[in-house]
Amino acid sequence: MSALRTAARYARLSWFLGGVGLHRLVTYRLDFLLGAGAFLVRVGVQTAVVGLVFRQVPAVGGWSYHEVVFLLGFSLLPRGLDHLFTDQLWELGRKLVQRGEFYRHLVRPVSPLFSLLSERFFHPDGFGELIVGGVLVGWSGSRLGLDPTATQWALAPLLVVCGALIHTAVKLLFSSLSFWTVTSLPAMYAANQVSEFAAYPLDIYHPTLRSLLTWVLPFAFTSYAPCAYLLTGDTDLLVWLPAVTAGALGLALAVWRRGLSTHETTGS
Repeated sequence: MSALRTAARYARLSWFLGGVGLHRLVTYRLDFLLGAGAFLVRVGVQTAVVGLVFRQVPAVGGWSYHEVVFLLGFSLLPRGLDHLFTDQLWELGRKLVQRGEFYRHLVRPVSPLFSLLSERFFHPDGFGELIVGGVLVGWSGSRLGLDPTATQWALAPLLVVCGALIHTAVKLLFSSLSFWTVTSLPAMYAANQVSEFAAYPLDIYHPTLRSLLTWVLPFAFTSYAPCAYLLTGDTDLLVWLPAVTAGALGLALAVWRRGLSTHETTGS
């Protein structure tokens, strides 16, 4: 019962703080519009580049134009879901430990991790990624004549959630390094740049990079593996998704807890 009460309490807090985040969007509309505009430009450039490539060749790595657009759009869905709730981890990696500001999360009557994340729920970029990703998936899926089975429809939301958890796990792992290095922003930025490769077919990359994206920084499971299943029914990688998601979260939380205990003992 205690665990249920705790879960209910955090759910109520999340609902309230999410409302605060939405109110902030309404209050600072110009910031939202500028951020949304920059994001749309970036995705527009990516889509245009894909279109230019397919003007020269009929397929890339065995993937057609609309399949690549489907993959690009799907990659935005777990990224956007993660972005909505965990963007504040960037602040941990950037400055909170370095400036001694993390201490406030240790004295609040909630989990330090929840306290940290709750300072920026409903980041506006997350909404943009979800909306644009949904549009690209819907448009390319219709052009492909995609007709998912009942099982695929049922699994699709779970695939997005698992992908978001993998993004969160990688971000948490690298941001937690700041407990030892004071700032871990370069490592976080590097990992984020690697994640961009997951928006395109793994088949076009060198085997070393494919292995990195699959088993070291497992971004392949956020987009490539789910799309291979949804487009062709291929489950070779998908069967590993639950284990990879659980393993990534477990490792990230272990590093977080270790860093947290180190931070407490130093009196920072």
